[in-house]
Amino acid sequence: MRWMWIDRIVELVPRERLVAVKHVSMAEDHLHDHFPASATRPAFPVMPASLIIEGMAQSAGILVGHAEAFREKVILAKVSKAELTVDAQPGQTLRYTATIRQMDAAGAATLGLVDLFDPLSSQPRRIGEIELMFSHIDQNMSGMKFPEENFVFGESFKTLLRMSGVAIPT
Repeated sequence: MRWMWIDRIVELVPRERLVAVKHVSMAEDHLHDHFPASATRPAFPVMPASLIIEGMAQSAGILVGHAEAFREKVILAKVSKAELTVDAQPGQTLRYTATIRQMDAAGAATLGLVDLFDPLSSQPRRIGEIELMFSHIDQNMSGMKFPEENFVFGESFKTLLRMSGVAIPT
């Protein structure tokens, strides 16, 4: 299993906003565990809220990393707020809209909005708001040494950016 919880970036306004989508599919292993059929009820597959939050963290983290041309190792430091009102099910699409609220040398604060597209409805539905804080780890872990390569923004994220038509800063 890969740990990518977004499928494509559909909009990027550097240092401001990133919009990404995630198509929820029955092909994903985690849906078979949340929640399997029992003797008294049929299966009810849903994407766990923690993975929806991770999708937003990946979206916002790419936005923050892109702002400094991926020179910083950006890690999630804090989930300040996470409110989700509806579960995402197979066949639905999540849209993550991440915006930067504040950014400095130490890191960034972001606001994320989660919308759900259901093929049975003509309009998307806002299902969540997530506030995240990110740290530029090399700036904040005084005295600790980390590898020179950017282990946060590895080849999987670069592939996602390229496939989405986003130029990778050098």
